Amino acid sequence: MSHIYIFSPSSAVRDKAAFKRGLKRLRAQGHEVEIDADALSSHMRFAGDDETRLNAIARAAASGANIAMISRGGYGLTRLLTKLPYKAIAKSIDNGTQYVGLSDFTAFQLAVYAKTQRITWQGPALGEDFGPEGEPDDIMSACFEDLCLEQGEGTGWRLSKDDISKSVKVNNAVLWGGNLAVLTSMLGTPYFPTIKGGVLFLEDVGEHPYKVERMLTQLFNAGVLSQQKAIVFGQFTNYKLVPHDKGFKMKTVIDRLRTQLKIPVLTGLPFGHVPTNYASPANDFVDEFINEILATNPSNPFN
Repeated sequence: MSHIYIFSPSSAVRDKAAFKRGLKRLRAQGHEVEIDADALSSHMRFAGDDETRLNAIARAAASGANIAMISRGGYGLTRLLTKLPYKAIAKSIDNGTQYVGLSDFTAFQLAVYAKTQRITWQGPALGEDFGPEGEPDDIMSACFEDLCLEQGEGTGWRLSKDDISKSVKVNNAVLWGGNLAVLTSMLGTPYFPTIKGGVLFLEDVGEHPYKVERMLTQLFNAGVLSQQKAIVFGQFTNYKLVPHDKGFKMKTVIDRLRTQLKIPVLTGLPFGHVPTNYASPANDFVDEFINEILATNPSNPFN
């Protein structure tokens, strides 16, 4: 099986039990799991100070592992972008290391692509995805195993009612994106890749719909959204509507965006801070992106 290197480039691991459960499950699947020396370090809210976390990234790049997986997201990677060892990271990817993570890890992935044009993977984190008290999601686990075997087969997902009549085919497009708040924060920096004709996928957690709309408006006004071939929304979770929203909700945001863009805007991708979190290549080319009719999903937050 795979050699998996676990490292902590962002926030400190708070749930040690989930960390241990994740390790146990990966090892039970036959993987060789190596833990970075500072994976459980803590400094303020971070997994060590900036230098400690930079060194952890450097060790991950030098590990020779098949997969370098983050322990968790949180916050901290944007503090490191000016000092990341980009050449070492690029060399490790060329030698077969796949970097996997989500949330705050979006900053690493966008910066690595902007600086080196190398591909990383948006996918599970150790604690959140492999360390729950119950069994990990079977779709997430199966997609991760595909990544380990280097035979990603993709996945289908249930469409919202607004998407049910659409069929979308995209050729020769860069699949890119990640956490909306992190991605938007990097706009206008040297670490935000210039991608035209791509498929942009987005997710977030704890962001009220008006905040989501504000970030999307910034991306729209900057010309980022209209330059894509399609926008695909993953899961937006753990926010709370209030009485004075008076009907303003996530669907309101999506409906307005669809009036602003001439490209497909799709929802319901099984990706984000949710149990069904499938691994997908970030900043890779997709030859064909087809949205087939599966079924409506009553739990889709965009309905």
